[in-house]
Amino acid sequence: MGLGELLRLAAPAMLTGLGYTLMFAFASMVGGLVIGFPLAVMRITHWKPLRWIATTYVSLMRGTPLLVQVFVIYYGLPSIGIEFSPLTAGILALSLNAGAYLSESIRGAVLAVSRGQWEASYSLGLNYAQTLNSIIIPQALRAAVPAMSNTLISLIKDTSLVSVITVTELLLATKEVIATTFQPLPLYLAAAGVYWVISACFEVMQHRFERRLRRGLR
Repeated sequence: MGLGELLRLAAPAMLTGLGYTLMFAFASMVGGLVIGFPLAVMRITHWKPLRWIATTYVSLMRGTPLLVQVFVIYYGLPSIGIEFSPLTAGILALSLNAGAYLSESIRGAVLAVSRGQWEASYSLGLNYAQTLNSIIIPQALRAAVPAMSNTLISLIKDTSLVSVITVTELLLATKEVIATTFQPLPLYLAAAGVYWVISACFEVMQHRFERRLRRGLR
């Protein structure tokens, strides 16, 4: 079987898998942001119990392999009566993991905003929550864009791990084609190329978005 014919045969399954990969990445990014923002606020709060909870969560998610987290959610939780579909388990695991990394990106960006911004806001009569929402977070998000974009690109690659729970994303779709064609090298290289192209496209989008933000600041 020639390379062109092989790729034509594999293309429909791989494109379907790519669609699931992108869906997983974007859904997990949204879930990660929903988790990451509260965590970042908890990490900088003056109330120690909240800080301890957030710090422990971030340490746990960053200190254990994502694959283990996927196994715990999909295979472990049913033993205590909590069961998820493969799709839900995959998105949940990726979201929980991404939330820890995003919280650190957001926290670092918030802490990078000068203390004078806080003091100026307080002098205008704004309280802590108003200052955070109206003054600090908008500035911090601009600084956090590169790190957040890197998390999205990492998520695109990390979706390959959910193939272990039978979710047909790009890697599992490639494996299924290999099982019928017995051509692992060209097909794995093709899958790697697809991951690379998609990541490169998001890198270009990231750079353009950063330039637009810099123009807005001027």
